[in-house]
Amino acid sequence: MNNLDYRALAVLDAVVSQGSFEKAALALGISQSAVSQRIKALEDAAGRLLIVRGQPALPTGLGQRLVSHHRNVKLMEASLDIDLGNKISMPEISLAVDAASLATWFPLSLQPLLSPPRCQLHVQVASTEMALHLVREGSVFGCVAAGAASETPANGPQVTPLGRMRYVCVATKAFANHWFGDGFIADAVQLAPAMVTDRDMMGGFLHEVLAWRGAYPHHTLPLSAASSECVFGSLAYGLLPLQQIASALADERLVDLAPGRFVDVALSWHAWNLDTPFTRALSEQIVATARRHLL
Repeated sequence: MNNLDYRALAVLDAVVSQGSFEKAALALGISQSAVSQRIKALEDAAGRLLIVRGQPALPTGLGQRLVSHHRNVKLMEASLDIDLGNKISMPEISLAVDAASLATWFPLSLQPLLSPPRCQLHVQVASTEMALHLVREGSVFGCVAAGAASETPANGPQVTPLGRMRYVCVATKAFANHWFGDGFIADAVQLAPAMVTDRDMMGGFLHEVLAWRGAYPHHTLPLSAASSECVFGSLAYGLLPLQQIASALADERLVDLAPGRFVDVALSWHAWNLDTPFTRALSEQIVATARRHLL
């Protein structure tokens, strides 16, 4: 595409962000017909569909790449504003982060980045598979995802190892006394309800510790306040991040059901090499914070 129309790209970005032509028009303060005309002009210039009309309106692959390009340009313009001493704009930057990191160390990285505010930060919870998909297609600038760092692929996001998140199998004393009075053994696992946030993780843990491969009763919840309350409320046992429960173990609100046994999950930071002061500081701060708090 020659001579990109950046005003039209801003409209495309708004449609993708808002999820509809109508909401994009309201956000931009223009008519819905003007939104439609600019999207059509972009599609005519590209010779391809950029938005799949629906509820919500979704970008095609090329549409998402154009939106990512527009957002990157806005970040670079903000960097120039700083260098030129102009009024600093507030570009948007999106990240995807796993639930365990959001519940533990990740919020500690935000204070230096957002005070004073230099961007509009959008963070979404995402599984490893979804987070990697979002960063590779350019929907987010970077993501924290499980998996050891491998060699950075050509023309792809850079990958930086962060450390290991440790999960410990815990329950309240009351739950442990009721269900595991004879210890954390296979016979008890067949009866005691577990709280599971990742079936592969719990299944692997039970196999490693007890050589257990059979079915076991369990509730499936995403890692959240609800899943933690399930364990703290003596409704189930489960694997929880050590950082999240260290104080509860120390004051014996929770007990370690298999002392010395745990699951370590390697985490990595995947981010595009967009060289602006903010994105550079963002990556540096996230990596530094993770390495202070992870194993």
